[in-house]
Amino acid sequence: MTISPALLPQLIGAIVDVIENNAHEVTALDQAIGDGDHVINLQRGLQALMGEREALSQLDWPAAWQKIGMTLMSSIGGASGSLYGTLFIALSKAGKGQAITLQSFADIFSLGVDAVKLRGKAEAGEKTMLDVYIPVADYLRAAVAEGAALPAILAAIPQVAIVGMESTRDMIATKGRASFLEERSRGHIDAGAKTGQLMICAIVDVLLAQLDGTD
Repeated sequence: MTISPALLPQLIGAIVDVIENNAHEVTALDQAIGDGDHVINLQRGLQALMGEREALSQLDWPAAWQKIGMTLMSSIGGASGSLYGTLFIALSKAGKGQAITLQSFADIFSLGVDAVKLRGKAEAGEKTMLDVYIPVADYLRAAVAEGAALPAILAAIPQVAIVGMESTRDMIATKGRASFLEERSRGHIDAGAKTGQLMICAIVDVLLAQLDGTD
């Protein structure tokens, strides 16, 4: 299966829907230990992408990732805008000049996550979105190296993302506003990790439907 940028309108739509459907829950998470505006900011960026989805579908992957990154950076604002902008711009840089295959994407995605780590000065275990993205990137590279097939990889990724998201509950935040709460940040799932998990699972659902020929 070749995953074409022509699928971007559907992918963006699925992400918009899953964030909307879980907005109340995620906002409650963010209000507990953060600023409470994570979902509103993220939705602003997603709506900007909705307006560009047809144009994005006509680009190749590196060009689409570049445009997505610039759009998110300018429309979301704050830490999330910077981090997601960095992710997609890094994907674009890493993907230029090469065929986007499962094997190459595993490396490209890992480089994108590394760029987010650098921009956010964060690592796994600090109660951020990276507690979802790092294990997913690590799993993807390991699974590809082992020769796993795309259907099996897609079937496994949601659980990896969910485990990463759930792991933030028992962490003490060291980044952002939540870090001021110190020990009191423990016991709450990080809102950025939750939206990361939701978006990854929404993307996987679309890709699995394509594989199954049900969409």
